[in-house]
Amino acid sequence: MGSDRPRDKSARPQLGRADRFGLRRPGPNETTEVIPAIEEDELAELDELDDESFDELDEHATGDPVADIDPDDEPEEREYRLTAAGTPDRWSVLTVRASRLGRAAAARWAQLSAAVGGGLALCLSYPPTGWWWAAFVGLALIGWVLTLRSTTRAGGFGYGFLFGLAFYVPLLPWISGLVGAMPWLALAAMEALFCGLFGLSAVVVGRLPGWPLWFAALWVTQEWLKSTVPFGGFPWGVLGFGQTNGPLLAIARWGGAPLVSFAVALVGFSVTLLALEIVQWWHHGHKPGFPAPAVMLPGLSITVVLLGTALMWPQVRHSGTGAGDEQTVTVAAVQGNVPRLGLEFNAQRRAVLDNHVKQTQQLADDVRAGRAPQPMFVVWPENASDIDPLANADAAAQITAAADAIGAPILVGTVTKADGYTADNPVATNTVIVWDPEHGPGERHDKKIVQPFGEYLPWRSFFKHLSSYADRAGYFVPGEGNGVVHAAGVPIGVTTCWEVIFDRAARESVLNGAQVLTVPTNNATFDASMSAQQLAFGKLRAVEHDRYLVVAGTTGISAVIAPDGRELARTEFFQPAYLDSQVRLKSDVTPATEWGPTLQVVLVTIGFGALLAAILHNGGFVQKMLRRRTGEGPRR
Repeated sequence: MGSDRPRDKSARPQLGRADRFGLRRPGPNETTEVIPAIEEDELAELDELDDESFDELDEHATGDPVADIDPDDEPEEREYRLTAAGTPDRWSVLTVRASRLGRAAAARWAQLSAAVGGGLALCLSYPPTGWWWAAFVGLALIGWVLTLRSTTRAGGFGYGFLFGLAFYVPLLPWISGLVGAMPWLALAAMEALFCGLFGLSAVVVGRLPGWPLWFAALWVTQEWLKSTVPFGGFPWGVLGFGQTNGPLLAIARWGGAPLVSFAVALVGFSVTLLALEIVQWWHHGHKPGFPAPAVMLPGLSITVVLLGTALMWPQVRHSGTGAGDEQTVTVAAVQGNVPRLGLEFNAQRRAVLDNHVKQTQQLADDVRAGRAPQPMFVVWPENASDIDPLANADAAAQITAAADAIGAPILVGTVTKADGYTADNPVATNTVIVWDPEHGPGERHDKKIVQPFGEYLPWRSFFKHLSSYADRAGYFVPGEGNGVVHAAGVPIGVTTCWEVIFDRAARESVLNGAQVLTVPTNNATFDASMSAQQLAFGKLRAVEHDRYLVVAGTTGISAVIAPDGRELARTEFFQPAYLDSQVRLKSDVTPATEWGPTLQVVLVTIGFGALLAAILHNGGFVQKMLRRRTGEGPRR
């Protein structure tokens, strides 16, 4: 179990050329059908090659000679039962192929176990477990599988896909609570395809020197791809969001989630190379001329990441503890909770609004009694009023009464009719309205990134024939705006629920002047694990953009997060509550805010560039081998 990746040619052990390929002269009475051997004339041809040609052949040799020979490989006619017509029996064909697949799986149990174990380990780095260090273990395991000489390109895709399934299936079970098991497993399988593409491309570039660097860039590339397609992408499961409890979170200040993901991947794959070099040296270091383990590249990569993290943390911590002349204000978030059972749809909507009005009035009572500070503004969750207050006077009156009681504007999450609304096409916007106690409704943020298969259904006419769930999907349309509203004179960035997982949403708010970020969300149809994972996205955004961030959920988890990722206040799940906390209004722009997308383009370009270089390099070798086999051109 070692890696045969090329090292510095000058540092190679002084072994015989036949030994370098795992070949030898056959012994007396020894068959050469399974054990690789080399005849005298073949050995002479190998010795006649000049050093440059031999090194090239050695560098591009593929596969283990033993592994490439299947002792059970016989003509199919001998294995299949024949029908009366003389053709292979279909059931016999399936049985033989299943048997071959079973033998192949048994021969590769270590690789299969490592792929599954790696995916499970990576999942453990995310909430609710939050073992951030497990990401390095998971990536190191899949890195080992993909660097084995016996792993083909097809095998790389297969191992990567299996790794992805082991990662996404336990990461996303909260989806099944709303739509059942099939959509959950289908989404996990679709996301696993991107891990399969990573595995395929990693095997292609694995022959290049410095492969941990190219692997890390390819990982960021597949994260970019999965966050873009299909239907706008699904960034859930990006490496960076599993590091919000770990030291590498500080890197987000300089490059956002893509740079954190790159750093995590680089460390994980460097651990693979470091371990392989040490193990190989341990087993063969006693041989004369065997080189010392090549630990320079992986050691340097890990050192750079750790040193960079150590240098960034003081600045991040300084932002969280406070300094300078930034204005300090008190903000509040209300979590009204929702009825779990029993009420029909319209009554449930009314009960949710009533709950948020009640909790806001409780906050107002505590302010008057001196038990809570007076907030400058209050944040209600997404869908706190599913009854459109712009069209329903009773709902508007309740919200106005709550704003009067607290004496501050409320950011109200609601649903409003969109242009083109009809009974057959009930299009709507997911809206946050600033509701002033004196002037009523004011500025609004219409959610710009709407969730496919939840808030709207892509290809509705097609999917409605496949699942009854199509009738439950919404008709929401994306809104317009710059992601900022003003309440009590404060520019507030709004990223509604689903929007927080996309890099561009919070960045747009900050670039348009937001001094504090808010995430109104509604997770009533999901469980606590989903809310904990979404909260991790909020923590990274707070560090990435150096902003305080307020999360308000209908059922939880609501929280106030400092710019260093700490939770200043937090609620429990499915409990009515309110939060109040002091935050500082900040105006600086971090390197991640300004240059994050550019850095992502650079990393993705490196990934594609490495893949292209490897394809061209390997392609040139294939052409040379074909010429040698056909006798065309010089053999050298």
